[in-house]
Amino acid sequence: MGLLAGVTAAQASDDLFLDSAPLPEILTATRLQQPAAAVPGSISVLDRQLIKASGARTLPEVLRLVPGMLVVPMSGNPPQTTVNYHGSSATQARRLQVLIDGRSVYRTAFAQVDWDELPLALEDIERIEVFRGPNTVSYGANALMAVVNVITRMPRDSHGTHLKITQGQQGISDWYARHGMGWEGGDLRLSLSGLQDDGFDTRADGSPFRDDRRLTRFNLRMTHEPDSRQLFDWSLALKEGTTQANNTYSATLHLNLQPGEQDEASDITGRDYAADLRWRFEQSAQHTLQVQANLQHWERLREWRACDVLPTFLAETRQLWNLFDSRQRDLLRAGIIQPQTAEQQALAQVLRAQLAASFDPTTGTFDHACGLINEDSRETRLSLELQDTLSLSDSLRLLSGASYRHDEATSETYLGGTQRRNTWRLFGHLEWYLDEHWLLQGGATYEDDTSVGASLTPRVALNYLISPAHGLRAVYSEAIRAPDMFENDARWQYRVRDLRPQPYGQSQALFFMTAQGPGNLEHERMRSYELGYNGRFARQNLSLDLKLFRDEITDMISGPLQIFSFTPNNRNHLRLSGVEGELDWRLSSADRLRLSYTYLDIEASHPDDNLLSPRHSSTAGWLRDWQAGWSTALFYHGADMLNEYRFERLDLRLAKQLSLAGSTLEMALMLQQRLDDEPLSRFNNNLDERRTLWFSAGLEL
Repeated sequence: MGLLAGVTAAQASDDLFLDSAPLPEILTATRLQQPAAAVPGSISVLDRQLIKASGARTLPEVLRLVPGMLVVPMSGNPPQTTVNYHGSSATQARRLQVLIDGRSVYRTAFAQVDWDELPLALEDIERIEVFRGPNTVSYGANALMAVVNVITRMPRDSHGTHLKITQGQQGISDWYARHGMGWEGGDLRLSLSGLQDDGFDTRADGSPFRDDRRLTRFNLRMTHEPDSRQLFDWSLALKEGTTQANNTYSATLHLNLQPGEQDEASDITGRDYAADLRWRFEQSAQHTLQVQANLQHWERLREWRACDVLPTFLAETRQLWNLFDSRQRDLLRAGIIQPQTAEQQALAQVLRAQLAASFDPTTGTFDHACGLINEDSRETRLSLELQDTLSLSDSLRLLSGASYRHDEATSETYLGGTQRRNTWRLFGHLEWYLDEHWLLQGGATYEDDTSVGASLTPRVALNYLISPAHGLRAVYSEAIRAPDMFENDARWQYRVRDLRPQPYGQSQALFFMTAQGPGNLEHERMRSYELGYNGRFARQNLSLDLKLFRDEITDMISGPLQIFSFTPNNRNHLRLSGVEGELDWRLSSADRLRLSYTYLDIEASHPDDNLLSPRHSSTAGWLRDWQAGWSTALFYHGADMLNEYRFERLDLRLAKQLSLAGSTLEMALMLQQRLDDEPLSRFNNNLDERRTLWFSAGLEL
């Protein structure tokens, strides 16, 4: 009996940990192709099947499937979506690096990713790899909390024509058209797409919410292989669109005035383009060289007419604002003037006289003027990167590289003109198999930023491989985030043009409230500790990732950046700890189950950093192929606190495929049903109905 028990136990061990099935490889973690069990951190992979089954129309909605990833539609001006990993401030989603085919779409000037404006159609995506943790070592500053790497389909896998339309409630009206072709040594994919919806219905006060969006996208990708050792990869992406935004401007001196000519709208026009060139050269089976260059440009154009009382445009009022402390400024905005010094008293006397002169006692209001306010911004980035991968032996691999990036941003309102920043970076990663079970990995990045100086960030990881498909890991890493141009170098002031009537004989004037960046901000710094397990049970078709983590961010820049309260500093800190798990189980050829859960404990020195860190969040998905062309997908998303509001939603997709004369037609119905009765993450984000339906039809030729 004892011998039989031993044999049975050995067989069970073999069943669990030993199999000969090929292992899928991960690229994002270290830039080396690695099995998931060998990765120095937690990784989530969203494949084409999962992206399609989610029924999502935008990239942020797909990312809800990633454990710990929080998607927050903001109701600011302009409205936009933010995506955070493990939270921090809802208004400052500044700590996530996002790549599209290796090209960063993180905007350095304003430390943000324009999730609603990306020139990318979901239909062009092959898979999304999300490294859940700091990864400055591989991708430089700003890869502080996680890295989202979107990998689009290779042109050789996109031959033929695909047409798709989507129509539904909330003004949903999307379309997509793609054509791919190939020739000897080359392939091409061209896609055009559009996205349109009406956003939220009403604000908390019952007024209409103007947040409709309309955008059109163009994507071209072409590859050429002159021989078996080289690959040239070109891509071009363009986007143009408009997002509605209410004119919520109110008089900054809180005095009575007539609204006059003030516009109701202050919509934003966005134009983006990006061009990439990648060259990959395999010198030998042990040595590969890769060069990537890209050019990007973002434009956000916004101008509207607003009104304010005449003394708003006085030079003396602006001088007084710059001399006042924060308490005096708050009183000034309330119409109370409390000078303290002789210089302040002289300026206050002029302001009081002008206030008295502009007051109309018959109506009880102050005279006002209306003018055009401009918030245009433009950003351009040029980057060049060289990467070298060398296998020194069967057990030792080295990846090294260097990059240069030039960022330039222009905004008369936010930056006082043009700001420039240059960044040089050296990076490296060493992978050393000590034996068949132990894997030691180490890496570091040295980065020199002309705005904040030099930094060095290391990472070290030890993996114990029970088998090639099952590994335990212990990881220590450091990461940084560089303050953006706006935080550090803002010259925030509004020049109001075409004033009517002309106050004090001026057709244009500077608005009295101004703000200026400190110019001496330092990097935010993070230390991360992780213990985890990743395993793939081939016979059960089950993949599992578990992690226990503790992240500490110091020198943190927190709080909203507002012109009347603009005080960015490095005085805050944040500690995040918890457990996280993800399971992907293909129960049969027809069924797939995906589960994730995050428990998060947070300690923050700034109250705003507690807003977007739910203690419990989870997702659950069931994909089912019913045969005869029918399929369904059911997903649950939940968080006990999403910017102080509970969030629960069910998503159901029902699809039917038909064969038509060698082509494939797929029709799908998508339902999103809210299970809670609260606004979506912000008090102004309200829909008249808790249910949204849309229908899509796609034809593959």
